[in-house]
Amino acid sequence: MFIAMNRFRITPGREQDFEQIWRDRESYLDGVEGFQEFHLVRGPQAEDHALYATHVIWEDRASFEAWTHSEQFKKAHAGAGANRDLYLGPPNFEGFDVILQQTRK
Repeated sequence: MFIAMNRFRITPGREQDFEQIWRDRESYLDGVEGFQEFHLVRGPQAEDHALYATHVIWEDRASFEAWTHSEQFKKAHAGAGANRDLYLGPPNFEGFDVILQQTRK
């Protein structure tokens, strides 16, 4: 399993705009080989920004990397440069290979 995360620092007062963009956008993830789950999560509010992250679970790193080279990826990210005033800098990507997993019994 592989977890892909992007962290976003959002301009204070623009949180609802950011969330609506994610609600309205087409991700093109349905049907992508190896895709398992997507989450948009809201983190702590700082004085100068609101923290958000996308948390995407993939079957493995190879599935994630194939997604990043796919037509679905290009379509999903086509408008990424719009609404720059929402963001305090570019997203910060972090990728994690799952070493240990525990589920509820």
